Amino acid sequence: MNVIRSLLIAAAAAVLAAPPAAAQTAPKLKVGLMLPASGTYAALGTAIENGFKLYVAEQGGKLAGREVEFAQVDDESDPAKATDNVNKLLKRDSVDVLVGSVHSGVAMAMAKVAKDTGTPLIVPNAGAAAVTGSMCAPNIFRSSFSNWQPGYAMGEVVAAKGHKNVVTITWHYAAGDESVRGFKEAFEKAGGKVVKELSLPFPNVEFQALLTEIAATKPDAVYTFFAGGGAVKFVKDYAAAGLKKSIPLYAAGFLTDGTLEAQGADAEGLLTTLHYADDLGTPRDKAFRLAYAKAYKVQPDVYAVQGYDAAQMLAAGLTAVKGDLTRKPEFDSAIENAKIDSPRGAFTLSRSHNPVQDIYLRQVVGKENKLVGVASKALADPGQGCSM
Repeated sequence: MNVIRSLLIAAAAAVLAAPPAAAQTAPKLKVGLMLPASGTYAALGTAIENGFKLYVAEQGGKLAGREVEFAQVDDESDPAKATDNVNKLLKRDSVDVLVGSVHSGVAMAMAKVAKDTGTPLIVPNAGAAAVTGSMCAPNIFRSSFSNWQPGYAMGEVVAAKGHKNVVTITWHYAAGDESVRGFKEAFEKAGGKVVKELSLPFPNVEFQALLTEIAATKPDAVYTFFAGGGAVKFVKDYAAAGLKKSIPLYAAGFLTDGTLEAQGADAEGLLTTLHYADDLGTPRDKAFRLAYAKAYKVQPDVYAVQGYDAAQMLAAGLTAVKGDLTRKPEFDSAIENAKIDSPRGAFTLSRSHNPVQDIYLRQVVGKENKLVGVASKALADPGQGCSM
């Protein structure tokens, strides 16, 4: 009898001493990464993924106590496939959170699905106005920029330099059109005039006819938006046409971010505007650049920063709800009110969930986008059409 009693006491003690079941079996957090792994934007997708995973690794592979597991889809920068791709992540992989994408058309499709399903979405690049404009929602956030922001800042810069007549050239899709619109708004507000708006379909890189038209127009300057492989070819073609020496080229910073190695000397001296530069020199940025280079054997660019900050934003929301994503209003509110300690400099979010951030003027020196100064301080996208 005493033996039985002793066994019962020992068993009860073991139960009491054991950690709570919830602590042992906290469900994994499934993050769906929908980024380009092929095509002109593949390198951008890789940098975003690396940045996101670096922050998670720095937290020991967990956010708010939940181990992070990734499901991934190559979105191919193809808006026509975007809805099917995002539904694969939601229905096949049962992800808790969506992160993507680079291409604005793809991101808009993701935003529609996220808004319809209530799934948290963090956009780590695509700057389409609609995402934090007419499609804004409590569960949709951006860790990057709006297309309007770098364009508007550069419009102010070009006007301040005394240029009066400008030609713009870009791909004809949301990112390019909205970047040009931001530039034009600021430039013409300051008394300048956009005399011609040139474009070609994404991702076409046959620039020669348009470069000939620029040469014939003889503007004071050119403003452009291109990124990835298209940015490499445009910079090289612009120089080869002899235009770099005669007509100054200004751009949103994507023209020279992640592309300088391939552009070589043709990019030297170019001025661009963006929310990051290669030599900010702050302790936060230095630590990030060192950690990224150690992990991936390359230097980070703006895309890596945006991925890193997307993970920071997710962590801010999860920490507030102790990892419980069923507490959606609290999760959303925590991200909305967070101050993100970014390598680019601390930023907050606007009412429409777009970063309110400094936009820097940078100049290409060798293989770096060197800081010249702040082009626009704490620039907030107007969030037109957002009803939140």
